[in-house]
Amino acid sequence: MKKLATILYFLSVTSFTFAQTGADTTARIEKIFSRYQSQNPGCQLAVSRNGKVIFSRAWGMADLEHNLPLTTESIIEAGSVSKQFTAAAVLLLEQQGRLSLDDDIRRYIPEMPDYGTPITLRRMMHHASGLRDWGSVAGIAGWPRTTKTYNNNDALDIIVHQKALNHKPGDEFLYSNSNYNLFAILVERVSGMSLAEYTRKYIFEPAGMTHTQWRDNFKRIVQNRAIAYEKTADRYETDMPNEYVYGNGGLLTTTEDLLKWNDYYWGGQFGRPSLLPKQLTIEVFNNKTTYPYGAGLFVSKAKGQDYVYHTGSTASYRAMLERYPQQNLSIAWLSNTSEFDTASYNVIREVGNLFVPDRSATSDKATVGNTSPKQPETFAISAATLASYAGTYESDEAQATFTVMDRNGRLVLRQAPGVDVELLPIGENIFKVTAGGRGLSGATITFVRNNLDVNGLNVTVSRARNVSFQKKSKQ
Repeated sequence: MKKLATILYFLSVTSFTFAQTGADTTARIEKIFSRYQSQNPGCQLAVSRNGKVIFSRAWGMADLEHNLPLTTESIIEAGSVSKQFTAAAVLLLEQQGRLSLDDDIRRYIPEMPDYGTPITLRRMMHHASGLRDWGSVAGIAGWPRTTKTYNNNDALDIIVHQKALNHKPGDEFLYSNSNYNLFAILVERVSGMSLAEYTRKYIFEPAGMTHTQWRDNFKRIVQNRAIAYEKTADRYETDMPNEYVYGNGGLLTTTEDLLKWNDYYWGGQFGRPSLLPKQLTIEVFNNKTTYPYGAGLFVSKAKGQDYVYHTGSTASYRAMLERYPQQNLSIAWLSNTSEFDTASYNVIREVGNLFVPDRSATSDKATVGNTSPKQPETFAISAATLASYAGTYESDEAQATFTVMDRNGRLVLRQAPGVDVELLPIGENIFKVTAGGRGLSGATITFVRNNLDVNGLNVTVSRARNVSFQKKSKQ
């Protein structure tokens, strides 16, 4: 049954920077969320303070095809908010004496290549492993995530084909889902239970998360699941994560269940003793600098206060779970539409402004400017040089074949049958894919020469650097 009533329960209202009533706050929130019209896809919002839910509400539709409204009990996918649960499972296994964060991943997944230096579980947890993001590599091949029904073994197969890393382990932070898909495999091999079973027993049930499960089988019927939608020019279309991969994402939950998790681990109840300090420990790089990422959590500052959060985005599901420890405040948001990705303000930031006083020296409100990407400057290239790039290129790493063609003075790369992208020259042997393709938009293509002959190319996207292709034949 849809919960129509808004729950409001304020504690310590004198700590707010302005006087307000419950009705006033409700009106402000309703105004913020007015973009979610009742006949369109929507979202859930829940807020807790001192372990008490003080606001819980849903807007919009869960299923447009069957005209079902979205409620506070609708199940929505949480995207990368899921990572903190996968990380928590690994931390708990360490506490149980079954592994160490300083272990090399090859101890548990020996199929992994030997890159000449250990890749520890700790580096993986903090996205400092250097492992290429398997979904980005699949996108280079022309099959981005959700275009195939990938599972964790498919992800592993792509990962083990990588002959190089993005960077030396521990050198820098570079977000990669591969780390957390490998963790899902590791949990199963170490515990004898799938990640779904392990987290249900040791996390969801103890925390009282009765509406939470994993999308480890996307074909399974999930009662009250909200369908995900993207907005095209004139209509909505379904945009679901039809894949089996999980651990990196794939948590099916509600905002109220996410609040239960926040209160559970922040209350020191997760682990004996509490694993909260390990969840909040951030990475120290090889050069002794740090990056504010804990165990599947960004550990940062906002409004002059401590701020712990993670965002989520899978297909057209969107998510955010955040905690302001000094306010004992948690905010959870889940949405079944990507329609407002380019909106001029963030609904969660606006909600935070209602509940959290700004104690920073300067306001950290988002500023909106011209976010249009800068077009790269073109680079003059001779006809003979252009022709030298033409040919067929094959990659064991991407398990793909490209055809590069000189088409009337323009260099064109055929990624797949019927999928051609133009390569814009931006430097000597360096080209940019400005648009188009399946997973190649924004990629940098660098042709590799042996003396005068072109013998290969490397593809770099944001989460996978220098994926190698060898030239097999001329056009």
